[in-house]
Amino acid sequence: MTDNTNKPTNPDRRNVLSKILVGGTALATGSAFFSNEEQVLAEKLAEDVKKDGAKDITVDALSGASRTHTNWGKLSDLKKPMSKATIKGIEFSRLMMGGNLIGGWAHSRDLMYVSELVKAYHTRDKIIATFKMAEACGINTYNGHNSHIGFLNDYWEHEDGSLHFIADCDSIDIAKSVIDKGATACYHHGGVADRLVANGQVDVLGKFVEAIRKEDVPVGIGGHKLETISKCVEAGIEPDFWMKTIHSGNYWSRMSDKPEHGNVFCWEPEKTVEFMNSLKQPWIGFKVLVAGAIHPKNGFRFALESGADFMCVGMYDFQIVDDVNIYMDVLQSKIERTRPWCFT
Repeated sequence: MTDNTNKPTNPDRRNVLSKILVGGTALATGSAFFSNEEQVLAEKLAEDVKKDGAKDITVDALSGASRTHTNWGKLSDLKKPMSKATIKGIEFSRLMMGGNLIGGWAHSRDLMYVSELVKAYHTRDKIIATFKMAEACGINTYNGHNSHIGFLNDYWEHEDGSLHFIADCDSIDIAKSVIDKGATACYHHGGVADRLVANGQVDVLGKFVEAIRKEDVPVGIGGHKLETISKCVEAGIEPDFWMKTIHSGNYWSRMSDKPEHGNVFCWEPEKTVEFMNSLKQPWIGFKVLVAGAIHPKNGFRFALESGADFMCVGMYDFQIVDDVNIYMDVLQSKIERTRPWCFT
């Protein structure tokens, strides 16, 4: 079992640059750095790595989306690292990286090519760079599909990574398997849980929680539908945390009289807020930006004021610094929420 219990730190500039250059990852320099000294340092590190035989090292001034370059200079814009809180005694970043973009499950509405595009973007080097960027910003948790355990094993074993992995699973056997390979926590996949509840099989979720709790890791239940959560509570099922969608209805592609096509994930936000207020377990809110339909400034505030304790958000490498800054700005502002913070 992989030991991934070390907590990531916010390393100094030299350590960040030296680590992210290893393995052929490109470094962007230029105006994004605070000083000429840092640009010279970056260029010197690139030269040193080239001497060691690494390939495809470039010093580039590009910013934003690039499949082959990551703008590490963006780290100079970081105001402060992401804060953390606990679930069952384990410290998780309050903003977690979601896995849909890396897995290629893009909720792209009527654009048919987006899933293939994001899979093409996320090469092995880009995934590693994204993970490293997240850790440099204080994000210590990746929340994604159980099949991504391979990415995490690669990162832990070959890239000195220390992200926690919260794996979504749809069976006890899969959850046990991914725990054996290093997952820090597991939860029952929301879409599958929705179907189980709709079919009157709430007991399956209860058995999942009971079995995984014996593995001595935090166990949760996910759901898009509020009924999924409420039926579990009604049945006396008490996971260590909940994964529940939360977002407002204030975005242009939401049309109440039309069927859902990857554009709605929380159908009753007001009722969701009211019900979740009654629960004492930590709540990880997800789909808070509706796959890019809501700006983080609005989506993050709405989720926190609605009662979410943590957030799971899909982020590209070039978005991470800005998202952390926005989250921390909202967190440190006046937040009008009635649900107390629930950490365990």
